[in-house]
Amino acid sequence: MTVTGLVLAAGGSQRLGRPKQLLPFRGRTLLDATVDMARACEFDELLVTVGGSAAEVRAQCDLSSVRVIENPSFSSGCGSSIRTAIASVSSDRLVLLLGDQPGVRPADVRRLSSLSGAIGVCRYSDGLGHPFLFHRSVFGELSTLHGDKAVWKLLHSGRYPVTEIDCAGTVPIDVDTIDDYERLLKLEHS
Repeated sequence: MTVTGLVLAAGGSQRLGRPKQLLPFRGRTLLDATVDMARACEFDELLVTVGGSAAEVRAQCDLSSVRVIENPSFSSGCGSSIRTAIASVSSDRLVLLLGDQPGVRPADVRRLSSLSGAIGVCRYSDGLGHPFLFHRSVFGELSTLHGDKAVWKLLHSGRYPVTEIDCAGTVPIDVDTIDDYERLLKLEHS
C-alpha cells in the first residue's frame, strides 16, 4: 500500500497576526522544519497546501520535491485544505500533518502509516494528537469536511474504527499564538 503525506499549511494565521509558516525556526522557517520532518517520513508522495500568504510561502520556503496545492478557500478552516487536496491523492493511505508542528517524530509517522484500519491516530501521554492516518475508504468523507475541527469530528463520529499508536511524550506543540511559538523555541533550546 502506498502512503501520501499531506502537510496542512494554508492557514491565514489569524490568531498569530502574521504568517506562522514563515516564523524563524532552526535557521529557516517553521514550515521548512515541518516539511523536512515530512520528507524524513518516506512517503510515496508529499503534498503541501498553501493559501494564506501563499506567494510569500512559495518564495521563502523550500517546497522542492513536494506537490504544492493552493487552497483558495483557506479562510474557512483546514477542512477546506483537505477537500482541496484529496482529489490529488493517488495513494491508498493519507497522513495529515500540521504545517506548524515540526516536533512530530518521523518514526511515529512511519508506524502510523503501517496501520491497516480505516483511521489511525497518535496517543501521547496527554491525549490524542496529530498526525492522523486515513485509508481510502474514508476519502469520500474527507472530501466533504468543513471547518477547523472537522477531522476531529470524523475521528470521534463512531462511523469508522480508530486505531491508536502509542507515542512517547506529550502532543507536539503546534503554533497558533505567539505563546505557542515561544514555548516551541524554549523547548528547542532546552
